[in-house]
Amino acid sequence: MQVGVVGLPNAGKSTLFNAITKAGAEMGSYAFTTIDPNIGIAEVPDERLAKISALMKSEKTVFATMKFVDIAGLVKGASKGEGLGNKFLAHIREVDVIAHVVRCFGDENVSREEGGADPLSDIETINIELILSDLAAVEKRLEKAAKQIRTGSKELERMKGIYERLKVVLEAGSPARSANLSDEEETLVSLEGGLITLKPIIYVANVAEGDLSEDNPLFQKVLGFAKAEGSEAIAVSAKLEVELAELSEEEAATFKAEMGITESGLSKFIRASYKLLGLVTFFTAGPKEARAWSIKAGTKAPGAAGRVHSDMERGFIKAEVVYFTDLLETGSFAAAKEKGLLRLEGKDYVVKDGDVITFKFAV
Repeated sequence: MQVGVVGLPNAGKSTLFNAITKAGAEMGSYAFTTIDPNIGIAEVPDERLAKISALMKSEKTVFATMKFVDIAGLVKGASKGEGLGNKFLAHIREVDVIAHVVRCFGDENVSREEGGADPLSDIETINIELILSDLAAVEKRLEKAAKQIRTGSKELERMKGIYERLKVVLEAGSPARSANLSDEEETLVSLEGGLITLKPIIYVANVAEGDLSEDNPLFQKVLGFAKAEGSEAIAVSAKLEVELAELSEEEAATFKAEMGITESGLSKFIRASYKLLGLVTFFTAGPKEARAWSIKAGTKAPGAAGRVHSDMERGFIKAEVVYFTDLLETGSFAAAKEKGLLRLEGKDYVVKDGDVITFKFAV
């Protein structure tokens, strides 16, 4: 999964990226610090996998990962090329999820004509640029379809209808997500290059260290906006996340306890991302390796096997499945089998979040 971190210059994007990935992205209080995107990989923390690995005495524990892309700050006029906007918008088109970092704290070093933090205005500035960029793309595709439609192609007629619907929505100042395309229609659009505002989005309210409470009025504004458009919102202090990232596990745990922090910014973000993308996690485990795998909810056993290796999907026979809590309680696959908690499942089995699976296959 690839996540694009976007926002206005100085919203705290690179600070948050640096904390999450520990990749050492360059940071600065001036616009366009990030011209080429920084890329970092973060492990998806999962206590379930750690416990399974300890039980199996696995030599290696491999967590699922997320790729984060720190995209330079967008500015008003980006859709027309302002502030290297065309280049930055091209980077956003390549990601799966957009993390829109919004400044929700006062900062005397950050200029703003209206004064202090105004998250809804900042969100609008970015969203307008993304919508205008998509509108330009849709208009070009409609022009192309109009020229080719004389061939009488039913497929072209269908695509023209989809883009006409999208144009109406975008011209109204709404993201393409609000056009309520079917999964099949979204796939067809993505095959032609996709649209930025069709991508799921998480609004990351970057708050001051002492303002992580959900009652924070600036965060509540962001949360209300996100709920209204069916997106997700989380409150994170990028500065605090950087401080935590520099501590040892024990020091970080003590610090979080003192601050009353129950969940890291990374965990919040991953939970929101999985929810938006409809992802679940299954596990494979043995003495050599315990590993977490992320798949779309609703994936059947052969498809899950294909995540592990293409040969497993091609030669799929059956899957031995036990839920992770049952495995932990019984202590082994053999004990789980004796108690009837390990099941044999076929090609139609839909993999559940938390399943521990051994695939049987022959090629």
